[in-house]
Amino acid sequence: MKKVLASIGIGNASVDTVLDEETVRPGQEVKAEVHVDGGNAEQDVDRIELEVETRYLTEDEGYRDATVDRLHLTDGFTIEPDSQQTFETTLSIPYATPLTMGDARVWVDTDLEIPIAVDPEDEDPLDVKPTARMQAVFDAADDLGLSFRTADVEADPYGRYVGRRFVQEFEFRPSGGEYRGDLDELEFVFDPSPESLTVSVEVDRRGGLLSELADADERTTQFSLADADRATARQKIQNAVEGFI
Repeated sequence: MKKVLASIGIGNASVDTVLDEETVRPGQEVKAEVHVDGGNAEQDVDRIELEVETRYLTEDEGYRDATVDRLHLTDGFTIEPDSQQTFETTLSIPYATPLTMGDARVWVDTDLEIPIAVDPEDEDPLDVKPTARMQAVFDAADDLGLSFRTADVEADPYGRYVGRRFVQEFEFRPSGGEYRGDLDELEFVFDPSPESLTVSVEVDRRGGLLSELADADERTTQFSLADADRATARQKIQNAVEGFI
């Protein structure tokens, strides 16, 4: 009877993941311990998987959850009643992980897959900060009088930027400086790697109604940043903007 109840989630095994750090950056590695507690009955576990998850906004379905990366931790084992097993691992935070700015959410989802039963799971939120190169871009934008407005994780079904089904767009608007009056906004999309940061820049200049209707007031360009150098990032943003306004 206990096995039957466990199969529908009553007295089932449980899982709890403890992360060494919850504040992380893309590309970082984080140590984790996964604790599996047995329930009221012996249960076979097919596998344990850890997933770095986020959500993105679609055009017509609201928010949809997405797996950024998946770690297969272990194959099958048996958990005895009232016992505990602990598994240690290192979780790599993918470079494609969104930053937790604006309304962006990121979490680690741990799935304990039990055949013919309710699968126990655990969610642990992550606070994802910019890499040094990303921060250099943000600091450079601030130097140019551009103020951060929003950071949206949105569907990109046509792979316009990085070939993924979603991207994170960082929107800045001039609050002062040399571009006030010339720009409506600037949007950045990051494509980071261990070696460099590729930045797609959408420049939205201030134009008349006809220009806006024809999308003639917008242009997208790219630059790469090999070092976390604020002055270099500032110059590359200026090149992107001044070639269009």
